[in-house]
Amino acid sequence: MSGLVRSQASHDGAWQRLQLNAPPGNLLSLDLIRALGKALHDLESTPGIKWLTIEGAGEEFSFGAKIQEHEPGLMATVLPETHRVIRQVLEFPAPTAALVTGRCLGGGFELALACDDILATDAAMFGLPEIRLAAFPPVAAALLPLRVGASRATRAIVTGQLQSAAYWHDAGLLSMVAPSASLIEAAGTWFATYLLPHSAVALSHAVAAARLTLRAQAEPALDRAECDYLNGLLKTHDATEGVQAWIDKRAPNWKNS
Repeated sequence: MSGLVRSQASHDGAWQRLQLNAPPGNLLSLDLIRALGKALHDLESTPGIKWLTIEGAGEEFSFGAKIQEHEPGLMATVLPETHRVIRQVLEFPAPTAALVTGRCLGGGFELALACDDILATDAAMFGLPEIRLAAFPPVAAALLPLRVGASRATRAIVTGQLQSAAYWHDAGLLSMVAPSASLIEAAGTWFATYLLPHSAVALSHAVAAARLTLRAQAEPALDRAECDYLNGLLKTHDATEGVQAWIDKRAPNWKNS
């Protein structure tokens, strides 16, 4: 397995942990996305899994996508491959969770949203800053309204505002908030209490059934959002300018077109 994603198992393989290993920010480069897709594929047919978790190496979950790869010429590859991995998470045959420390931004937030649960430290921060680059987050556009309602989701997407774990816990998005030093221990207790006692095969069927409504609504929405991003947004001046201004470390010159 690529060193960009580390795998660890406990409880005789019932708990499988995947770690994004590109600190300090665990940027979701195309290479990391592909490594995560392979790691998920390798586990999909493994029997006895009762929980799959995704976490970030170091002090951050993920700063999100690698901006240099968001130039229009690359996005026709990057965006569909990223969304393919998101669908792998949505289809994974066991309950899933993101274990979030530090910042969980952009594509990192979207990856967490694809999981059944999000468990975070009390110092974790979440945000969708794509709008600052004249962009938007397609996965969040498809999933976040279904998880927290249209009003909160729209506010997060169109403002790019950074919000605390407490805010998203109050919104019903986070299943648990724990002190930073004890997140993995708290997650282990959560797993041992709520999932470990059950049959792995029953959990697989139960979680697939529980996701039916979410997937039926989110997956067509994701297809439409991806199409608009690639065939609409990326053909505008401002989408190109936003990325280039970030690379050049200057203020963007918006033309609103």
